[in-house]
Amino acid sequence: MYPIFRVVKEVLINKRAPKIGAFDTHVSEHICWPWDLDMWLELNNGRTLTLFDLGRMGHGMRVNLFPVMKREKWMVTVAGATVRYRKRTRAFAKFEMRTRMLGWDDKFFYIEQSTWRKGDCIAHIVLRAAVTDHDGLVRAGNVAAAMGLDHSPDLPEWVIAWSDADQLRPWPPIK
Repeated sequence: MYPIFRVVKEVLINKRAPKIGAFDTHVSEHICWPWDLDMWLELNNGRTLTLFDLGRMGHGMRVNLFPVMKREKWMVTVAGATVRYRKRTRAFAKFEMRTRMLGWDDKFFYIEQSTWRKGDCIAHIVLRAAVTDHDGLVRAGNVAAAMGLDHSPDLPEWVIAWSDADQLRPWPPIK
């Protein structure tokens, strides 16, 4: 089940939060509830991805992305991700999530997110997101321009390497 109460919480918190720059880090606080656990009594990996959605939502609100998307009738979709899980998160554990945009290329925006507890990184994800309209893909540069951004910082070498390597995967997958 999608965590609708968490969505409402994030909307209420971030609606009043100060705006940040497009490349600034958005920090949010979360708790691992019993219904987030898997059969090993730790935060389920699928739920982790859902919680990362909430961090991106808060970031999008604070960088003023949503008014632009509403005006242009754009949608956003995750187009790929790479995740590292490194520490267990048990029931009732509090953790911090950090979300920031790294930059963009012709098609995609690259976003980095991580979760932290007591100074240790729990999980880390880098994803690429595409913006679409009723005709399909909206070029990332057009979206950036609509947000008042004129150029992307250079993407980290490891992000470019991941993106390049992902292009080698066959699509559709081999049957």
